[in-house]
Amino acid sequence: MSPVVKVLQPSGLLDGTKATQVREEINGILKQGADIVLIDLKDVTFIDSSGLGALVSALKAVRSAGSKLFICSINAQVKMLFELTSMDRVFQIFSNQDEFKKNVLSAN
Repeated sequence: MSPVVKVLQPSGLLDGTKATQVREEINGILKQGADIVLIDLKDVTFIDSSGLGALVSALKAVRSAGSKLFICSINAQVKMLFELTSMDRVFQIFSNQDEFKKNVLSAN
């Protein structure tokens, strides 16, 4: 049986306003019974501390639900933020959805 994968694709600035929205969407996705959550950040131009906090709380919520969370398609600014905060060691990050599918979904 293949896992249930849900993709969340925020856009623009991932700030305080969007952070609340992301948390709510993650909770909704988990209620739908997702086994794997992929956050695709290809349309996100900037992440502030609130946005980063939302990603961390999303990771905690997904893990406590017994699911897995992955991130893909981060830009250079977001990559730098992840490296400066060591979040690149916390999250499993793929360059795009194709790489995610190849490495995660084909393994299941």
